[in-house]
Amino acid sequence: MEFNLIIAGVGGQGGLTLSRIIGNAAMKEGYNVRIGETLGMSQRYGSVLSYLRFGEEVYSPLIEEGEADLMLALEPAEALRNARFLSDKSHAIVNAYPIHTATTLVGKERYPSLEEIRGALSRICTVEMRNFQKEADKINPRTLGVLMLGFAYGKGLIPLNKESLLSGIQETLKPKLWEINIKAFERGMELAK
Repeated sequence: MEFNLIIAGVGGQGGLTLSRIIGNAAMKEGYNVRIGETLGMSQRYGSVLSYLRFGEEVYSPLIEEGEADLMLALEPAEALRNARFLSDKSHAIVNAYPIHTATTLVGKERYPSLEEIRGALSRICTVEMRNFQKEADKINPRTLGVLMLGFAYGKGLIPLNKESLLSGIQETLKPKLWEINIKAFERGMELAK
């Protein structure tokens, strides 16, 4: 068994923390885990990309183009920017909450519409796109990634046990953050039904 996950977002969204939660969960189940990261200027909403691979024999953190089983995109344009990792066997769960960069805000670049992003991704893989940020905001805005993880788990797209994922939350986050993140995970599972 080998599972390849891409987490795409911008600085400050918690993508790196999310990769550690899932990595800790996979280690709890005895898998070899490899995590690689590409960081933009996170303090300025730069691109942040995490590669997470786990399985019985996984030696490199990098995922080849077209080899991702799942993409969790915390920001829609970042999903499009990293679509090269997707194929017809992939699933993409995309947060439909755009975060504009300085260049799109001043009109130097055009931010694609959510429909354009969905359409482009749908030509490559199976896409689930909704405003997960709106749901996370009801709990705590910083729970976005864990809420999306719960959604992916609820859709059967994460080959790990719920107990391991909850343990991953507890091993990765400070105890004062456990309750709201477990609530977010459960809410994501509800949304998947």
